[in-house]
Amino acid sequence: MSSSAPLCRKLIARIWHGRTRAEIAEEYTRYLYENGVRKIAAIPNNRGTQMLRKVEGGIGDFTVISYWDSVEAIKLYAGEDYEKTNVLPRDPEYLLEVEPKVRHLEVLVNDWTPAK
Repeated sequence: MSSSAPLCRKLIARIWHGRTRAEIAEEYTRYLYENGVRKIAAIPNNRGTQMLRKVEGGIGDFTVISYWDSVEAIKLYAGEDYEKTNVLPRDPEYLLEVEPKVRHLEVLVNDWTPAK
């Protein structure tokens, strides 16, 4: 990283991953957005949320990234075992497997330019 790279204020990215069958990917997209992403975005100290999807080879691959002020802020949402996956009520019927852990990474650079 060059010394001119724009460093961002401290943020923690919480990264969840899941996979569905391709034929239910659109239905799961709506479910995940309404029951997961929208609720996360409304939690205090959440600084933003992204939902990513790729459907290929019979699989719908999903990633949700939420941004937080600190690990302590994540714990207010996720509890002390904050690395444990927060399973939505219908996830077991949609997901091919439920990954037991989510990842947490420090955001070092946030150089995002919205489309005009």
